[in-house]
Amino acid sequence: MQSRFRSDRRLTARMAVTLFLLGLLYVAFVAALIVLLKSWVLVVVVAAGLLAAQYWFSDRIALFAMHGRVVEREQYPELHAVVDRLCALAGMPKPVVAVSNMDMPNAFATGRNPDKSVVCVTTGLLRRLERPELEGVLAHELSHVAHKDVAVMTVASFLGVVAGLMVRFAFYSELFGGRARRDQNTVAVFAAVMGVSAAVYALSFLLIRALSRYRELAADRAAALLTGRPSALASALTKVTGDIARIPTRDLRTAQAFNAFYFTPALGSGPSLSRLFSTHPSLEQRLEQLGRISAELGEAVTPGKAG
Repeated sequence: MQSRFRSDRRLTARMAVTLFLLGLLYVAFVAALIVLLKSWVLVVVVAAGLLAAQYWFSDRIALFAMHGRVVEREQYPELHAVVDRLCALAGMPKPVVAVSNMDMPNAFATGRNPDKSVVCVTTGLLRRLERPELEGVLAHELSHVAHKDVAVMTVASFLGVVAGLMVRFAFYSELFGGRARRDQNTVAVFAAVMGVSAAVYALSFLLIRALSRYRELAADRAAALLTGRPSALASALTKVTGDIARIPTRDLRTAQAFNAFYFTPALGSGPSLSRLFSTHPSLEQRLEQLGRISAELGEAVTPGKAG
């Protein structure tokens, strides 16, 4: 089924380039591990298994990690009604609807394709937003599914996950202690694995962040044009960003691993180095874009009001 979300050629091109570059990096990474560990069977089997698991079970993993649960229409009739309306408007299959019992106001979409996707909102988001604002947020998340950038981000993040695991394994491995201290070759091999993994993680991190920031702007555009109410989305952005800054830092740290998939990142109000490598464009950039779209549609954006 072809959705009526406006296509974004720039997003498609950026996804293709990112996947191509990450693919090259992935091949080089696997080759380096095979040379260092001298076991191509182990490396290929583990890498292939992890990739398959992340691709096929990404929706379940994300829901489990964020304490999300699938909800039926009888439990959340208004939420289902909004999703039904937007899917009919967009001409796309309805995703599984889930709710996470978290006070942090946020939402995310996951899944490998439009037919196997999940849209999840937190109870904190449902309590804070008016219906037009909620429609804007859900249209944003549905556009990620329609543009297939959710699947691309899932695959793209795989390399960083594996490289990060390799760094942790090499760092905490018992091979760096006890008897391994007398085996200089073993220590040298694992030091090399950790170095290669760290470099791969850093490169994949930068590539994914660049794609992530653009895809958020693309989703804002698509949602505003589909609903015809950029002011509602601007209002939701302003509310959610302001309220997230007041969530306890301990709770935000738990959620930050999934920032790339959230409607807005789980960041506090204070200065943070992570803002320099943010998964999302700034609130000012997002509101500025919505303001331009609003002018094109003849609608005034008033942050803080649903319009």
